[in-house]
Amino acid sequence: MRNRQLTIEDAADQLGYVTTKSLRPEPIPLELKVVVLGTPLYYHLLHAYDPDFRALFKVKADFDPEMERSDAHTAHYLAALRSIAQREGIREPDAAALAKLVEQAARMAGDRERLTTRIEGVADILREAGHYAIREDVPVVGEPQVMKAVERRIYRSNLVQEKINEMMRRREILIDTKGRCEGQVNGLSVLDLGDIAFGRPVRITATVNPGKGGVVAIEREAELSGPLHTKGVLILSGYLAETFFQAGPVSLSARLVFEQSYSEVEGDSASSTELYALLSNLAHLPVRQGIAVTGSVNQKGAVQAIGGVNEKIEGYFELCRHIGLDGEQGVIIPAANLRQLMLKEDVVQAVREGRFRIWAVDTVDDGIEVLTGVRAGSLTEEGTVKQRVAKTLQAYAERMSESGFDDGERKAAGQGSWVSDVVMG
Repeated sequence: MRNRQLTIEDAADQLGYVTTKSLRPEPIPLELKVVVLGTPLYYHLLHAYDPDFRALFKVKADFDPEMERSDAHTAHYLAALRSIAQREGIREPDAAALAKLVEQAARMAGDRERLTTRIEGVADILREAGHYAIREDVPVVGEPQVMKAVERRIYRSNLVQEKINEMMRRREILIDTKGRCEGQVNGLSVLDLGDIAFGRPVRITATVNPGKGGVVAIEREAELSGPLHTKGVLILSGYLAETFFQAGPVSLSARLVFEQSYSEVEGDSASSTELYALLSNLAHLPVRQGIAVTGSVNQKGAVQAIGGVNEKIEGYFELCRHIGLDGEQGVIIPAANLRQLMLKEDVVQAVREGRFRIWAVDTVDDGIEVLTGVRAGSLTEEGTVKQRVAKTLQAYAERMSESGFDDGERKAAGQGSWVSDVVMG
């Protein structure tokens, strides 16, 4: 490529063997362009470690895996799907089928306002729907065939999800979807197995008592916590310090844990769930067990967007449907994730009929009010969540002081203030 010519060489020469020299053809002039396709990771690695790569491949073009779901782009998308159907002899999809395929393209993009540009995955659904159209002897591919193709693709891959849900129904994995309980909230995680990703509920509990241990994540102490989860717990501690510890040092020992979790916990999407469990215990207010929660939180109490929102909602819905929907179950998600909602039709129908609910919240105050039914309020407003928490923390401080563990003694012992203990914990 560098010399712009192709030289024909003897393989034996390349291996270092002594061979009889014969006529050698002249180099052939070489005029070509080389296009290398790959993931951004490989590009950055080659660019960093191979000087020749930088010299030879000087033009980089990023290919966006998503595009805006505009009328023009949708029209091009539909034309591409029709072209695939004609080229491969698939029965022509009707308007309803094409609309469902576009919905699947938005779902694959993870955003209802965008479409995936990896059209091959959508084309595979069309091909399978075409097969069902032939089997059912219908002249066109309709919406029923597309939905059947989508459902069958999930069915062929969701054995692990079914086994986990079965264990929950048998109470081998403890998840409550009815009643109320103090210091216990259902969080939502996502298991990605490559060909399928699904949401799995997980019970998160908090226990508190007077002490000087700060907030301790049991996963971290057991070395089962990734750095992002650890960061989420520390941010949670920052919110507590900002909201409740301005009047003076506070004595508290708290423990947070993902129950029946035996692998590494990573990500900060459960930080709001952990905070709700902690606030529930401190305020002595039981929370609704039919509601599962996802969302990260910052030190100011804002609930932030997370990934896999559709899978999380649908995973919890599947469990509730098998146990029995009673209209009290639902999911709390960050309001920032509303544009990502591309839910299955059965979930949408259940929400429409009032058998399942989805709450979108902007702040921790919004979420704790949904879970407890009590106003978040302020530290001085009688009967509110924050006033109850402040009252408990004040009682803890008084009990610690009566026991001789005041802040001066702690500093003399080299243990610092409560906030320092939180950061270390």
